[in-house]
Amino acid sequence: MSKKLKIDFVSDVACPWCVIGLGGLERALENLKDVVDPEITFHPFELNPNMVKGGENMVEHIVKKYGIGAEEAQTNRERIKARAASVGFTMNTSDASRIYNTFDAHRLMAWAAGTGKQQALKHQLFVVNFTNQTDPGDHDALVAAAEKAGLDPVEARAVLESDRYTQEVRADEHLWQSRGITGVPAVIVNDKWLISGGQPPEEFERQLRAMAAES
Repeated sequence: MSKKLKIDFVSDVACPWCVIGLGGLERALENLKDVVDPEITFHPFELNPNMVKGGENMVEHIVKKYGIGAEEAQTNRERIKARAASVGFTMNTSDASRIYNTFDAHRLMAWAAGTGKQQALKHQLFVVNFTNQTDPGDHDALVAAAEKAGLDPVEARAVLESDRYTQEVRADEHLWQSRGITGVPAVIVNDKWLISGGQPPEEFERQLRAMAAES
């Protein structure tokens, strides 16, 4: 009999390693479908909570934030794109890519919690940001993503054009920060175990198999 595992996935729409981590987790769970019965909930984390409207050039932002050269930033980007492709995701990032504020995307994710479509919405939001190279704060793009995920686009727009879920997102961000989450992706299993970073599928599978055996 498969073991029920509660999985909390803390991440940001603007985080490329979160794409890789989710892809690795999903592939591992597919391999463990006879072992693990997952219940996945997504939680907000903002890498750049004070990002200005319109965002910043990605290369310039990374060079400034991490103190590395533009050439190293570009090398890292290509490595990340290859890792994303290995789990079936297309990143179209380039020197012209921008990093944006993601708070409204997190509000939409909070609205989608409990609908059974939150995971599908997360995928669509990653597509908006990394594949389509669109501002994930753009309401039209977010509404379209919600509709593609099987959610009501009219209700999605109503949420975005209000301040609904603002307090919920802030409280959830604070909760996970208070529990020591300072980087993403962070995958918390059964409120007990932490898997950090964009691990490959085989590492997720190894750890989840051990957790299922122990739970």
